[in-house]
Amino acid sequence: MNITAENQAAAAREILTKNILPFWINKMTDNENGGFYGQIDGNDHLHPTANKGAVLNARILWTFSAAYRLLKDPQYLAAAQRAFDYIVEYFADKKYGGVYWELDYKGIPVNDKKQMYAQGFALYGFSEFYRATQKTEALEWAKKFFYLIQNQRDKKTDGYLEAYTREWQEIADMRLSEKDENEKKTMNTHLHILEPYTNLCRIWDSPDLKEAQQQLIHVFANKILTPSGHLGLFFDENWVSKSDGLSYGHDIEASWLLLEAAEVLGRSDVLAAVKPLSLKIADAAAEGLQPDGSMIYETLGTHTDRDRHWWVQAETVVGFNYAHKTSGNKAYQNKAVQALQYIANHLVDWDNGEWHWSCYPNGSINRNDDKAGLWKCPYHNSRMCLELIENF
Repeated sequence: MNITAENQAAAAREILTKNILPFWINKMTDNENGGFYGQIDGNDHLHPTANKGAVLNARILWTFSAAYRLLKDPQYLAAAQRAFDYIVEYFADKKYGGVYWELDYKGIPVNDKKQMYAQGFALYGFSEFYRATQKTEALEWAKKFFYLIQNQRDKKTDGYLEAYTREWQEIADMRLSEKDENEKKTMNTHLHILEPYTNLCRIWDSPDLKEAQQQLIHVFANKILTPSGHLGLFFDENWVSKSDGLSYGHDIEASWLLLEAAEVLGRSDVLAAVKPLSLKIADAAAEGLQPDGSMIYETLGTHTDRDRHWWVQAETVVGFNYAHKTSGNKAYQNKAVQALQYIANHLVDWDNGEWHWSCYPNGSINRNDDKAGLWKCPYHNSRMCLELIENF
């Protein structure tokens, strides 16, 4: 597959419809216990009794809803409906609201903490399902989750705390994953609240929502963005930075999600302020680009992780295409095309479906991490494809 600026969308359609989505329909549908399986490992072995994560299931809902909205394949609608039904039935906490973090393979909660990141993705999935189907129930769930998230907003210093107990009380371990710092506020969670709020703005004209979105954009511009153009990663409740790490993938992802948020919000003054910030963040992210067109993962202290993670490459393609769209500078588009070529050559598993988790710096494939799992979802890569089909 030889990729050019002109055939990006066609290449994306082929990757999406022949490689990504069939994998999730044919290999991950759990016909015995409902919903979708929790894991296929890096060697393509299914683990039918693996736990099921809220983030994975919400991302499946978003992916197949968006794919159906754009491509109208009834298979995608069926998968989206399946995901929606499972989340509502098993992940949604009927007593205290929100979604549980993790279930066992039969749908019984095994970790009932309320991670704000997961609430954001549930909202993202519900809002996209409504965009695809116009089903009122989906919109009502989306509104419910918006107010649930807003009820937890930090009214003193703005933003949202990372996590709570099932009953929405304070919790000692707020980490999203074992590799994260145990801090009260993070860039990552705020990015994935901004993202679903943007999607909700497309379908619901609410002053409360617009105010919340504007506040989030302000938080990014004034609390999270650093003078270097990189995003801070971890903060205390007063927005004091607790990390000097760099996440190149989150930088390039934020560069276009912030721009999208400002565009959908519909305020010309906000958009005018965000456009140069978006390009500044994209330029900072470009420090992670390699000669082969790929983007390395992160730098923490003196250590740089040079693995080429699947999601980072997907966001690189989208982010630099948006930078080109904003600036007219073709150098950005060239970066996007190079990254997409890297994906097609190295990360797409053309034989078994989906993408590998990452490639090591020496070019070999990482098979130690999942092909599908709690964090390996059809979201970053499917969204890249859908963005190229719809907007580029």
